[in-house]
Amino acid sequence: MTPPSSYGRLGRIGLGTPQANPTVEAEFAILLPRACTTLVTRLTSPATEPADRLRAYIERLDEALARYDSLEPDAFGFACTGSSYLVGPEREAELVEGFARAFGYPIVTATGAIRWALDRIGARRVGIVAPYPADLLEAGRAYWRAAGVEVVAIERVVTRTADTRTIYELGFASAIEKVADMADRRVDAVLLSGTGMPSLPLIAAAGGTPVLSSNLALAGCLVERLRPGTLAPDTIGPPGWRDRLAEALA
Repeated sequence: MTPPSSYGRLGRIGLGTPQANPTVEAEFAILLPRACTTLVTRLTSPATEPADRLRAYIERLDEALARYDSLEPDAFGFACTGSSYLVGPEREAELVEGFARAFGYPIVTATGAIRWALDRIGARRVGIVAPYPADLLEAGRAYWRAAGVEVVAIERVVTRTADTRTIYELGFASAIEKVADMADRRVDAVLLSGTGMPSLPLIAAAGGTPVLSSNLALAGCLVERLRPGTLAPDTIGPPGWRDRLAEALA
């Protein structure tokens, strides 16, 4: 067990982010309370095909966790939604449970956190906005169907190429119209799926239909896992994140 640190009174949160993803760390710096310490490791793969890279991130998660050496997070967040979509909920659970036993701390996936968030707000009919290629969108639809979530519609945010790395070129404004269209479809919530496209300004500006993202759900779930009762009832994001967002954008 790693000795307690002078920092991180609320806990030390490990994060695994895809190797070229610039968004996870930026949004978690806003989402997590100042009393949380973030310990980031990169999910890496030399594969050229996006689907192969995504599968490798979760199938070989133990390699990323081993880079912590003797450092043990209080909880670890797997910040890649597409990996879980491709392997499916059963394989995802098998892998996560095995790695958690092997390393000795809880592991929460982005998709597991989204399920937690949807349950928390009582959402069953969901509209998805995502910048994925077509095959990954369909894998996501199948994943949520298997998880008991009704996907009413999917809107794709267009990227420059089919390589998922080009998701990281997007800004949050890319999804504004898609979110507005989805909110008109009588859904319980709109999910901005994926950790690479910035999401927080969109969520902060939303009114009416709840809007959530992979990063928002993962941060909230991890904080609540470490300190149950930290989040206000029927909320998803950690306390104070909107103020920290305003500070970051000022």
